[in-house]
Amino acid sequence: MANHKSSIKRIRQAEKRRLHNRYYAKTMRNAVRKLRATTDKTEAVAMYPSVQKILDKLANRHIIHKNKAANLKSKLAKHISKLA
Repeated sequence: MANHKSSIKRIRQAEKRRLHNRYYAKTMRNAVRKLRATTDKTEAVAMYPSVQKILDKLANRHIIHKNKAANLKSKLAKHISKLA
């Protein structure tokens, strides 16, 4: 266990951030999953901007890598364009 006050505080902060990041990453994954499961094109097109916003925000805050966000957005756009 840590002995310094600052290292004890760092452990507390790291745990708090880890839980916060995990929550938003999970929310993002669920949103992506929901969009991929959608078979209706109009519904998917309406849902896409909100998912895109989530991905951009997480990439901006370094919760996910910017390239991962770009790849996901690209794949989702491709998925939407293939819907009938």
